Amino acid sequence: MVGSSTRYGDAEDEEFDSVLGIVGDGIVGAAGGLVGTALMTVVLLIAESLGAFDREAFALLTRLVGLEGVVPEVLFGYVVFLGGGMFPWPLLFASLEQYLPGEWEPVRGAFFGAAIWTGFVLAFHTDQTGLSLVLYVVLTLVAHLVYGAGLGLVFDYFSSRPDSIV
Repeated sequence: MVGSSTRYGDAEDEEFDSVLGIVGDGIVGAAGGLVGTALMTVVLLIAESLGAFDREAFALLTRLVGLEGVVPEVLFGYVVFLGGGMFPWPLLFASLEQYLPGEWEPVRGAFFGAAIWTGFVLAFHTDQTGLSLVLYVVLTLVAHLVYGAGLGLVFDYFSSRPDSIV
């Protein structure tokens, strides 16, 4: 009987540790997504200054949720975009990371960023033509590579920290 109660206590401790681990992993993912999206935003602002990207494209996200005219469309769309970069994409990266090419999380993150770029490049296109279209394609790809690398760097940093830190 004593042995079974000790095992039961260990099971509770393991369950508690795994719940804390899941929460901690979620925080790491959100932090990685925030870092990646911040880095991506810098590249998108550079693209905008070159005439290759229009921040008005973020208003599409506001229209998709039916809030046009209710909230500032570009700002709200960017907040939705930021939320996507902080929550579902890092979760998907964490799930697929071991299957992506590369030996280091930032490299695997760059591959992940390239994969999600394929949707972005089509969804956020705003009638660019000629050189601005080429710049749009190249700079949005660079933005996604930077997003993925930033996400991977944060994952790598926290995975190498002692358990007491996370």
